[in-house]
Order: sequence, then C-alpha cells, then structure tokens
Amino acid sequence: MKKWFMLQYWRIQQSQSLISLIFWTSTLTLLIWPYISWRFDTTETILFLPTTYFGLVGIATSVVAMVLLVGLTYDVSLGLWRDHITVIQERNPFNTYKLNPTWGILIAQTNEILRRLAADDEEVQRHCRFIDRMLEWNAKEEIWARSMSSWKGILHDEDPFLFHLTEESRQRLDDAAADLEDF
Repeated sequence: MKKWFMLQYWRIQQSQSLISLIFWTSTLTLLIWPYISWRFDTTETILFLPTTYFGLVGIATSVVAMVLLVGLTYDVSLGLWRDHITVIQERNPFNTYKLNPTWGILIAQTNEILRRLAADDEEVQRHCRFIDRMLEWNAKEEIWARSMSSWKGILHDEDPFLFHLTEESRQRLDDAAADLEDF
C-alpha cells in the first residue's frame, strides 16, 4: 500500500513542473493584461486575428522566457543543483552501504577470483571474508527477493543459483521471493 501511494506521489511530482509553468504563464498573463490592454485595439486584426491575441501571446512568451532565464541563471551561475545532487547521492543507500543484486553478483564473482588468485595472502583473504559478510547481509534485503522473483518469472529459471550465499541464505531469499506481492 505504501509503495502504491509513493508511486502516485511520484506521478504528481513528475507533472508538477509542467503544470507549474502553465499556471505561472496563464496567471501572470492575465494579471498583466489589464495594465497593457489599452494599447491593443479590439477592432484591429493581423492575419485575421484580433491584436488582443498577439498581446496575450506576447505576455505569455515573455513570462516563459523569464522563467527560462531564471532557470538558466540557477543552472549556470549559481549551480545549486550540484549540491542538491550530492545530498541525494549521500542519502541513497545503494550508493553508501547497500548493493543491488546485479552488482552483488558481479562483486561476488570478482571476490571469488581474488580469493583464488591470492590464496596465501591473509590480507586479501580478510578482505574477501568482509565482502562475503556484506553480500550475506545484503541478500536479506527486499530488493534481493524482488530480483530473485523476477529472475524466476522473467527468465523462467527455477533456481537462480547465487554461489556466494550460504544454503540458509539462499533458502531464506527463495522463500522471501515466493512471498512477494506483484505490483
């Protein structure tokens, strides 16, 4: 239920910028029009259109141009979005401590190669054990269960084998994937 509401909220956010631009344009055009409408004779036409329309379109174009100018200034001169993106990246758990399953599989394969290449180096083996623990922990997350469910449903693979997990972790992941609701 929570994910459904978040999806609706995301949809609202995606349309917000366009709707906002339309509201800004129409509101400011209609607020400015009474101050300059006296300059346009309602009986005159250009290309069979009353000059009033050209006045309204001119105001609307000016408003959109001003909004774009502010956006350009914000982007190029101030660059505040860069810090915003940095904060977003820092708050994203998949950039800090979590792994999505695809990356987990690649890291597990690299870890196994490293383990075999440096079998006698204790520091490397210590690092490999850390990676094993990290992968085991990540396999308990819901995104791993969703991936397991997708692999079974899309690839029609009855047993996507994740060699880097213990038998207990694989079974727990398989059970969690079976219990998921499809959205």
